[in-house]
Amino acid sequence: MHTINLPSKPPSSPHPILNLSFRIFFSGAALFAVIIMALWALVFTGHTDIDAQVLNPLYWHGHEMVYGYALAVVAGFLLTAVKTWTGVMMPYGYRLLGIFMCWLLARLSWLAFGLGVTVTGSSVVWLYAAAAFDLLFVGLMALAVFRAVLQVKQYKQMGILAKLALLTLGNGLCYWGIISADMSMTKLGIYLGFYLIIGLVLTIGRRVVPFFIERGLSVANADGVKQTVTLRNSKSQDIASLLFFLAFFIVDLFYPNKYLLTVTALGVAVVNIIRLVGWYHRGIWQKPLLWSLYIAFLGMCLSFLLYALQPWLGYTHSIAMHGLAIAGIGMMTVAMMTRVSLGHTGRNIHQPPRSVTVMYVLMVLVFISRVLLPLVDMSHYLLWIMVAQGAWMACFVLFCLSYLPMLARPRPDGLFG
Repeated sequence: MHTINLPSKPPSSPHPILNLSFRIFFSGAALFAVIIMALWALVFTGHTDIDAQVLNPLYWHGHEMVYGYALAVVAGFLLTAVKTWTGVMMPYGYRLLGIFMCWLLARLSWLAFGLGVTVTGSSVVWLYAAAAFDLLFVGLMALAVFRAVLQVKQYKQMGILAKLALLTLGNGLCYWGIISADMSMTKLGIYLGFYLIIGLVLTIGRRVVPFFIERGLSVANADGVKQTVTLRNSKSQDIASLLFFLAFFIVDLFYPNKYLLTVTALGVAVVNIIRLVGWYHRGIWQKPLLWSLYIAFLGMCLSFLLYALQPWLGYTHSIAMHGLAIAGIGMMTVAMMTRVSLGHTGRNIHQPPRSVTVMYVLMVLVFISRVLLPLVDMSHYLLWIMVAQGAWMACFVLFCLSYLPMLARPRPDGLFG
């Protein structure tokens, strides 16, 4: 008796936006980036009434930028990349929608809590709802990654799972701090999440920045001969970057000592500047998708230098932190989303929409206006912040206009993805 192996049914989802996680999460993150910054602009100029005794508005802003915006991009990237790394199909269709809805419901609950919407005379109900949905969101994402890694025994990816577990801990500390009226606990949770995301960016950036530059520049010339570009990478640099960053992270969060902060921040900056020198190729300036990644990494290096100099020059810790956030999260995620969205929807990565250059320039303007201009002119601080907020929103509005139609349509080649 012969067994007949029937071909497995090809995957399908109710809508193209649910084919792979990058589609729905990049769309949600970009729309959220506009909305949350518009709300922050209103909060910052005193046009809303978040109860500062319950939650410092700065922490509301910080939490939603880290655990709202950044984690949505991480989910979109990771749940797509793990499929590429392991060959295991990641959640799609209604399963993917379920994970996304946990993220969305957490954001809506935070919004209701921040705006003081009351249920049975209290707004704290929204905080418990946000905590439940947020933790469920990260838990489901981690479970999908863990199952894929376990299936193919790719244990080298366990470091990413460890970071997701620590991000869950950081988010839990934020909620615990607000519920128990302990602002220092909330602050710790936000900074823990922030530095873990930066750690993820340094880890994943180490893989993808040189890879994208090599792929982007290794093209056939006019004679049809393929010119390959190979960039330098060093294991010792990887280890030095990781150790310096880990030490910096611990010093800045738990043991504020200006000498240690300067040494560790300088260490991260120098190692990654050496890395950037090894990744440099003059051809990147012809391709916005490549120079944007390079500039984002450079902005992170400059921000670590600002951390190193801050105790000695007297400007606020917030300037260095915002530099790292804008370059390492803002610029890097926009650069990654514009590149990944093209490649994974079957479009030509060598012909991005013309608007991408404007998006990257706007994000550079955010960095200049929020980080560099206050260093030289604090008398117009409010103006610089408002310019930065406006440039941030304009960048993501452009992303939505250029990329949301692409993310919501089937691939031109008819493949699932």
